[in-house]
Amino acid sequence: MSVAESWSRVMNLLRQHAPADHADLPGPATELMLAAAEERMRIRLPQDLRAWLLQNNLDLPEEDVDDDVACCGFAGFPHEGSFFLGIRAMEKLYATRFVPGGFDPPDQPDNPFWRNEWIPFLSDQDGWTGKFIDARDGRVGRWFVGEATITGEYESLAHYFDSVAEMLTKIADGKYPVCEVAEGRLVWS
Repeated sequence: MSVAESWSRVMNLLRQHAPADHADLPGPATELMLAAAEERMRIRLPQDLRAWLLQNNLDLPEEDVDDDVACCGFAGFPHEGSFFLGIRAMEKLYATRFVPGGFDPPDQPDNPFWRNEWIPFLSDQDGWTGKFIDARDGRVGRWFVGEATITGEYESLAHYFDSVAEMLTKIADGKYPVCEVAEGRLVWS
């Protein structure tokens, strides 16, 4: 399944089971927005990431952005305490993670905590934990400040979105004990 198909599945489940959350999500990014972000970040966005952002650019409206936090997003989606990043938030977090030399720590190129080829697409407010797509091979990994970074957690962004769709299906079926839907919104316990 392509990333566009996997994301469409997520959006259809969200629209069906949490329509108020779905209604809050903004429209797509434009090619111009992506090209400008790539220029500022000095990295080409992987095709899957581009395809996803061209479906939904999940940046908050400017008036809802909190400059006192590292990242802003639609709270509670896809998980409690973490959210998908839109292109502005992605670019901001990438800038804070970017390291001269390409990876951190500089003496561990084969096992770094961070590489500049990793582009974050999901984070918590502090930017301490989240998921990234590797621009070199399209695999999805996970970072948590102070812990080892996991690369290749998912084969692709499409595979990760498939896992989100599975989670939404379990929530809708009442088989996900830490989340339910109330008044059209995902509610985490």
